[in-house]
Amino acid sequence: MSTVHVPVLPTEVVDLLAPQPGDIIVDGTLGGGGHAELLAERVGPAGRVIGLDRDPAAVERAAERLAGLPVDAYHANYIDLPELLKELETPLVNGVLLDLGLSSDQLEDDERGFSFDSDGPLDLRFDTSRGEPAHRLVARLSAEHLADLIYNYGEEKLSRRIARKIVEARRREPVHTSRQLAAIIRSAVGGRYEKRLNPATRTFQALRIAVNDELKCVDDAVRRLPDCLAPGGRIAIISFHSLEDRRVKQAFRADDRLRLITKNAVRPGEEETANNPRARSSRLRVAARVATDE
Repeated sequence: MSTVHVPVLPTEVVDLLAPQPGDIIVDGTLGGGGHAELLAERVGPAGRVIGLDRDPAAVERAAERLAGLPVDAYHANYIDLPELLKELETPLVNGVLLDLGLSSDQLEDDERGFSFDSDGPLDLRFDTSRGEPAHRLVARLSAEHLADLIYNYGEEKLSRRIARKIVEARRREPVHTSRQLAAIIRSAVGGRYEKRLNPATRTFQALRIAVNDELKCVDDAVRRLPDCLAPGGRIAIISFHSLEDRRVKQAFRADDRLRLITKNAVRPGEEETANNPRARSSRLRVAARVATDE
């Protein structure tokens, strides 16, 4: 299946990562391959883009799209980049990009359950070969634990009301599909929700973060990946909600190995958000590896 994903902040990513001909750049969240394609064009045939993704379907799709470009695609988690580079006998790279958002390709796949209207299983895993799908989490957690998860990972103020409704509903029948869960959430919040946001958004975000261990991955990334950069090499991270962005912001500012390139998060312009509404919540932060004698 060809990709339908549109990369966010493409010009800003390329300009701020500033890849040069012959550079080695890592795209740690390959997705549809849009960012990797732009980076490959910049590094040219003498350079290389190493693409990673936790989703094997994304790796297959991107590899097909990027055939003929200096891109090597791997099914791997970006937090395992140091080990992969060791295997590839590539000790240091000139840039690392992480786009922490959910791809449009994943949203379009009914078997993954990312869409609120999906009749497929409520899975929400990036890598379906590992971990626990979301419907099992929903089936086994107590109302209290569900509420805490939805509040802490989704910043959902109505978390307790939603959790109680989920527990009531699952007593009648298993909550197995995304459409079922979205309907339960709508019945729980009634008219108490801002109109511009689907009432299921924050609960689905919380469950997705939980089953993919996303916040730990971000923490591990900002701790481990700067050591993969050559002096002057840059790390760019795009996040889509405050839980991730706060972690990136604080880690970049506190890390003696890094020098900030972006003082504040870079946001998409009006033209991009008009053409790609899913870009509207994106935030880009970039830092550079300092030399050991700086």
